[in-house]
Amino acid sequence: MNRRIALGFIAALVLIAVGFIISFYSYHQYSQDTERVRHTYEVIGALDETLSLLKDVEAGARGYIITKDSSFLEPYQTSVTTLPGHMNRLRLLLKDNRVQLSRVNKIDTLIQTKLAVTQVRIGVAPPDKTNGFKLIREAKRYMDDIRWQISVMVETERSLVEVRSRQANRSFRHTLIIIFALSLLTFLTVVVLYRLLEAELLRRQENEDRLRDYERRLKEQIRQLEASNEELERFAFVASHDLQEPLRKIQAFSNLITDRYGSLFEGDSLLFMKKIGASAERMSKLIKDLLNFSRISSHREDFKPVRLNEVIQRILDDQELRIKGLGVRVEVGPLPTIYAVASQMDHLFTNLISNALKFIRPDVQPVLRISATPVDGAEYPGLVAGRNYFEFTVQDNGIGFDEKYLDHIFKVFQRLHGKSEFEGTGIGLAICKRVVVYHQGYITARSKPKQGTSFVIVLPESHPLHNHDRTNSTEAYSYSAG
Repeated sequence: MNRRIALGFIAALVLIAVGFIISFYSYHQYSQDTERVRHTYEVIGALDETLSLLKDVEAGARGYIITKDSSFLEPYQTSVTTLPGHMNRLRLLLKDNRVQLSRVNKIDTLIQTKLAVTQVRIGVAPPDKTNGFKLIREAKRYMDDIRWQISVMVETERSLVEVRSRQANRSFRHTLIIIFALSLLTFLTVVVLYRLLEAELLRRQENEDRLRDYERRLKEQIRQLEASNEELERFAFVASHDLQEPLRKIQAFSNLITDRYGSLFEGDSLLFMKKIGASAERMSKLIKDLLNFSRISSHREDFKPVRLNEVIQRILDDQELRIKGLGVRVEVGPLPTIYAVASQMDHLFTNLISNALKFIRPDVQPVLRISATPVDGAEYPGLVAGRNYFEFTVQDNGIGFDEKYLDHIFKVFQRLHGKSEFEGTGIGLAICKRVVVYHQGYITARSKPKQGTSFVIVLPESHPLHNHDRTNSTEAYSYSAG
């Protein structure tokens, strides 16, 4: 539709431009034809004026011959003086018409002869009547020839006037017809464009009405979803507390029974009691992880400057006994300060470090390396090009995994190993991914079986809504078991 409207506007503009050009050309032709008609009338007027001057010459000469009154020679002298310039003007007017120009030259010759005869007549004495009558006859003959030549030229010019007038009228009619036709085409094009625009506006109005309806329904669904999430959050909070209470009692009473009556148990009874306590402890941890997972998106906290070196150091301090017990060599490079949610950064790196300490290889000293490098968002899919990010790497030399399970490991309750092989709830990496997504970042892993795993986390240096001054930590430290 938009393309047709654009083409219609282009067609209308082309028609207007063509109409203007053709109208200008037709008007120019009409002006030229009109100018030719005017030129022809000017030639006829000049011929009539020539004939009038010759009549003045003849009348003045006759009056002087009859009366010998010199006052009759004044129009004669004026005409004789004017005629040469007048003939030159005629030649200039007829320079493009060879036939008429030859006739002008012939008339000019006759006029010169006529003037010569008239001058002789004026200078002849009256008693010589024979010679006088002869000169009168010659003057009359030359005058008749001049009249005939001028009449021929006038008739020729009048024929040209008729032809050029018809041509001018034809040009005028053609101009009117062309202007009318192009105006009609332009009008029809504008009408079609109006209908197209009307249809397009109607379609857009319908789309806008549908979008408003969708928006209204979406807002209602969002409101319902928020209410549902709020209820679910309250339910999760209450359920976690209500579930934790009986689990704590199960753990407490199982420990109390084991301590008091452990000596009385027979066979597998003590093992069963230990399994009850371990299962209760695992259930308690699972409830806590689920609560943390649900709170990441629903529990809103402000983005603030977070010194990640302090976050990592605090996590390592909490894991100190475990790190020393496993003999893990920890290497931490310079870590920056970024704008983030501090509690979520704690969850993120706690799960990644715990994951590295969990999947160690026997008979190999465990190594944990944590580093950060500034990168551009264009290097990773889904990130903003030109925006500043930091790439964090948490690397271990543990058992690793096949990268075909890469998408699998970040899902809730998805495990690559059985519960009997390695402890855990199967929620830790899902929490990591949710934290990274909440911070508009990117997470992936690189690994091969028995060659360790490198988790790559890309986080923005600053949150779009919190663009404040930032400082990066340049501290580097090493934490190893000793």
